[in-house]
Amino acid sequence: MTGAVPAAGILDYFRDGFEHTAWRLEAQREYAADQQTEEYQRFLQGIAPPRDNGSPWFANAREQTAAGKRIERVRLVDEPPTANQRYLLATTPDNLHSGEDIRYLFRREALRIGLPADDFWLFDSRTLARFNWTDSGRRLELTTDPDHVLRACQIRDAAWHYASRYETFRTRVPSPM
Repeated sequence: MTGAVPAAGILDYFRDGFEHTAWRLEAQREYAADQQTEEYQRFLQGIAPPRDNGSPWFANAREQTAAGKRIERVRLVDEPPTANQRYLLATTPDNLHSGEDIRYLFRREALRIGLPADDFWLFDSRTLARFNWTDSGRRLELTTDPDHVLRACQIRDAAWHYASRYETFRTRVPSPM
């Protein structure tokens, strides 16, 4: 199977596109979707992001995890963290509150164990969704090619093994504010 999910359809895919697990590697230093928000601009001015548990993403994450599904991520972080990485650290409690499990790994460690610098989602260890940052009409490019899925599973297992829980990692990083 191959296909694409447009930026506007990503939330729909997270409602109906997986049965058990959704796992993501977040390897980018900066995300335009964050940087284009007023909340992010206020964060850069030293204003803490407000708690946001009512957005469609968080509502869906709560629904999916309440149904027994897992939504997990490993985020790579530079030393020192970029402003966008600090912002994500500051907003992670919202994700955790909605049922996600987010872990962190310093980029130097990720490079040491051979993790790629490309973001992706892995659904049910069967479907790989690679990000296309240049075409929002094809934001997630899906494949079930066994070689690509197997490599993503190996990356997931290595990243998860070495990553630290948010509560532990935040003590190793300067305050996001």
